[in-house]
Amino acid sequence: MIVCNLPVLLAERRMKVSDLVRATGMSKTTLHKLYNGQSTRIDFETLEKICALLKVDVGDILIYKTETDSNTKESTESPK
Repeated sequence: MIVCNLPVLLAERRMKVSDLVRATGMSKTTLHKLYNGQSTRIDFETLEKICALLKVDVGDILIYKTETDSNTKESTESPK
Protein backbone atom coordinates (compact mmCIF):
# COMPACT_ATOMS: atom_id res chain seq x y z
CA MET A 1 0.00 0.00 0.00
CA ILE A 2 1.20 3.52 -0.77
CA VAL A 3 0.83 6.04 2.07
CA CYS A 4 0.97 9.79 1.65
CA ASN A 5 3.23 11.48 4.19
CA LEU A 6 2.06 15.00 3.29
CA PRO A 7 0.33 15.68 6.65
CA VAL A 8 3.58 14.97 8.50
CA LEU A 9 5.67 17.08 6.13
CA LEU A 10 3.29 20.03 6.43
CA ALA A 11 3.09 19.71 10.22
CA GLU A 12 6.89 19.74 10.48
CA ARG A 13 6.86 23.05 8.60
CA ARG A 14 3.84 24.42 10.47
CA MET A 15 1.98 24.71 7.18
CA LYS A 16 -1.64 24.06 6.23
CA VAL A 17 -3.07 22.76 2.99
CA SER A 18 -4.25 26.30 2.26
CA ASP A 19 -0.61 27.48 2.42
CA LEU A 20 0.30 24.80 -0.11
CA VAL A 21 -2.59 25.86 -2.37
CA ARG A 22 -1.45 29.50 -2.33
CA ALA A 23 2.22 28.69 -2.85
CA THR A 24 1.75 26.19 -5.69
CA GLY A 25 -1.44 27.42 -7.37
CA MET A 26 -2.76 23.86 -7.39
CA SER A 27 -6.37 22.89 -6.82
CA LYS A 28 -7.57 22.87 -3.22
CA THR A 29 -9.53 19.67 -3.94
CA THR A 30 -6.47 17.88 -5.33
CA LEU A 31 -4.32 18.79 -2.35
CA HIS A 32 -7.00 17.97 0.22
CA LYS A 33 -7.52 14.53 -1.35
CA LEU A 34 -3.79 13.91 -1.25
CA TYR A 35 -3.53 15.18 2.33
CA ASN A 36 -6.43 12.99 3.49
CA GLY A 37 -5.20 9.87 1.70
CA GLN A 38 -8.16 9.83 -0.70
CA SER A 39 -6.20 10.19 -3.95
CA THR A 40 -6.15 7.28 -6.35
CA ARG A 41 -3.64 8.89 -8.71
CA ILE A 42 -1.26 11.82 -8.76
CA ASP A 43 0.31 13.76 -11.62
CA PHE A 44 4.08 14.14 -11.88
CA GLU A 45 3.58 17.91 -12.09
CA THR A 46 1.79 17.87 -8.72
CA LEU A 47 4.59 15.88 -7.11
CA GLU A 48 7.18 18.14 -8.68
CA LYS A 49 5.57 21.30 -7.29
CA ILE A 50 5.21 19.84 -3.80
CA CYS A 51 8.80 18.52 -3.81
CA ALA A 52 10.16 21.89 -4.94
CA LEU A 53 8.20 23.86 -2.36
CA LEU A 54 8.91 21.55 0.60
CA LYS A 55 12.45 20.72 -0.60
CA VAL A 56 11.88 16.96 -0.33
CA ASP A 57 12.14 13.92 -2.60
CA VAL A 58 9.17 11.99 -3.95
CA GLY A 59 10.02 9.18 -1.53
CA ASP A 60 9.51 11.58 1.36
CA ILE A 61 5.93 12.24 0.22
CA LEU A 62 4.86 8.77 -0.90
CA ILE A 63 5.87 5.80 1.22
CA TYR A 64 5.39 2.15 0.30
CA LYS A 65 4.24 -0.04 3.17
CA THR A 66 3.67 -3.76 2.91
CA GLU A 67 0.70 -5.50 4.46
CA THR A 68 3.13 -6.89 7.06
CA ASP A 69 4.08 -3.33 8.09
CA SER A 70 0.40 -2.44 8.52
CA ASN A 71 -0.42 -5.60 10.47
CA THR A 72 2.62 -5.21 12.73
CA LYS A 73 1.64 -1.65 13.61
CA GLU A 74 -1.93 -2.68 14.40
CA SER A 75 -0.83 -5.62 16.57
CA THR A 76 1.61 -3.49 18.58
CA GLU A 77 -0.93 -0.78 19.38
CA SER A 78 -2.64 -1.11 22.71
CA PRO A 79 -6.38 -1.76 22.71
CA LYS A 80 -8.64 1.22 23.28
